[in-house]
Amino acid sequence: MRMKLSNLLATRQLLLRQSYLANLAYCFRSFENLARRIHRARLHGPVRLSQEDPSEERYWPVMASLDGRQSVIEEHFDDDDILLLVDGISFALERSFTELEFDLSEMEGRFVRPLRQALIEAGVDVDTETGDDAAGGETRDVNRGTGRE
Repeated sequence: MRMKLSNLLATRQLLLRQSYLANLAYCFRSFENLARRIHRARLHGPVRLSQEDPSEERYWPVMASLDGRQSVIEEHFDDDDILLLVDGISFALERSFTELEFDLSEMEGRFVRPLRQALIEAGVDVDTETGDDAAGGETRDVNRGTGRE
């Protein structure tokens, strides 16, 4: 498909906005699914989410239980879930972070609701569809340009 450069430039702002909103929606739906899993499994307790840090010989993001229940974290969250959380939170905050502490029971209120509100304020009708199919299949990548795609 051939396109004119002038047409692309003329629609650039609209495309950037749609891309941002699509990523925001993807992040919202992914976090909504994770919050639902956390609720169903009755998970709670403080955790520390840490970015990868090669200087610390940590080459992948990690989530550590702060109340000594690391086996529960490892049972319910795989590496892709943790990467999704790190990327999604960075996208939602519009900045990267080194470490972030929160209680698993706060997932809905701290992350899902604000993302939902941001979508509504942007004029997006947030439907009630649930599950991975609503997010277009796998919910593993926020595509925020980190090179982890």
